[in-house]
Amino acid sequence: MSDDFGPTFISVTDENGEEITLEYVDTLEYNGTTYTAFFPAEVEGEETAEEESGLVILKTIHENGEEILSTPDSDDELNAVYDLFMEQLLDSLDDEDE
Repeated sequence: MSDDFGPTFISVTDENGEEITLEYVDTLEYNGTTYTAFFPAEVEGEETAEEESGLVILKTIHENGEEILSTPDSDDELNAVYDLFMEQLLDSLDDEDE
């Protein structure tokens, strides 16, 4: 994704009905499923708890002809995808250093 136009943000509603703004980081495919990584967007004037500031990974599922973002089904799935995102992010940082 090009940074020519700045970051991309989306708003999602969590299971408690609260709206959360996320900043897009990257997308990858794993075992035939598309996963997208985000960071919680910092809202001016609001404190963000440290546990809420980490990488958010959501997967795309298809339901009734629509694409819906959902959390991974298991910790094993989440950990595997997290490792792939971190590897991809570190590789892109290494490429920028060269």
